[in-house]
Amino acid sequence: MHVLEPARLKPGVTLDSLPTAETTAAADRPVSAARASGGTATAAPTGTVLRGRALIFWDPRAPGRKLDAIDTDQITPAADCVSESLETLDERWKAGSFRYLMPDFRARVHRGETFLVAGDRFAIGSSREMSPAGLKAVAEEAGLELVVVCGSNIGDIFRRNALSLGLHVVQSPEAVADAQDGDELSFDPATRRLANVTRGKNYEPVALTPKEEEIRRSGGIIAIGRSELRESVERVPRIEWPDRATARRLTTTEQIVWAHRVDKNAEVRPGATLRVYADLLPASDGTAPFAIHTF
Repeated sequence: MHVLEPARLKPGVTLDSLPTAETTAAADRPVSAARASGGTATAAPTGTVLRGRALIFWDPRAPGRKLDAIDTDQITPAADCVSESLETLDERWKAGSFRYLMPDFRARVHRGETFLVAGDRFAIGSSREMSPAGLKAVAEEAGLELVVVCGSNIGDIFRRNALSLGLHVVQSPEAVADAQDGDELSFDPATRRLANVTRGKNYEPVALTPKEEEIRRSGGIIAIGRSELRESVERVPRIEWPDRATARRLTTTEQIVWAHRVDKNAEVRPGATLRVYADLLPASDGTAPFAIHTF
C-alpha cells in the first residue's frame, strides 16, 4: 500500500538552504538584450521591453510568404530529443534547434535576431517539451530572450509548454504579414504588446486563457516550483475524502482528485488546474531528468 509522506531532503541539505519565493523571483528575472547590440547582458528590471531583430522563416516554395506548418520534428529532430547527462541536459536540444530547416539558427539568435517569425500552424505535431526548452536556452546562453511570433493555430501543446517554461509566444497574423528581414521588433512582457519598431506598427496578440496568463505572469512552472519548494517540504500531506453529498456529484476520478487537493478550497471541475498530492509519479526518460535537474 502506498503511504503519502512529507518530502525527505537529501543528506547535507537543510530547510534553510532551500530557495524561498523571494530569492527565486530575484534569480529568475529576465536579462536584457543589451548583448545583441554589443553590450553586456545584465539583469533586467521588471517591466523591461524586449527588443530584437526579426528572424523570419520564409517559404521557399512561395517567395514573400512566411512558412506555415513548421512542426516540432523540424524544431527539434527526434535524434536530438535526448539528454546525455544532467550536466549537459539541454545541449542536444539547443544544438538540434532547426538543425535542418535553418542550420545557422543558433548563430543568428546570438547576433540579436531574437524575434522568431513564422506562419500559421507553428509547432504542430508531437508534444515534446524539448522544443520550447531548447529554443529558450539558445537565447539564454547568449544573455538574451527569445520571442516567438506566429500566425493562427499554433500547436496547443507547444504553446502551453512554452508558457510553462517561460518562453514568450505571441500569435499575431498581422505582425507576421508585416515583418521583413532586418525589422526591429519589441515586446512588452507585462502587457504582451507587440510592435514593429521599423514600420511603426503596434499589435494586440491573440489573448491567452486565464490559466495560461496566470502561468505566464508567474514566470512558468519552473519558477513556480522553485518558489513553492520550501513550503511543499514543510507541508504534511493531508488526504480527505468527500462526504456523501459531495461525492454524488463527482465521478470516481474527480473524487480521487478532490481528496488529494493541496488547496482544500479549490473547485474540482473540467478544465481546472489543481495542485495535488501524488501517490505515484510516472515519468519518461525525456522528462524525468529535466525535473530532477531543475528541482
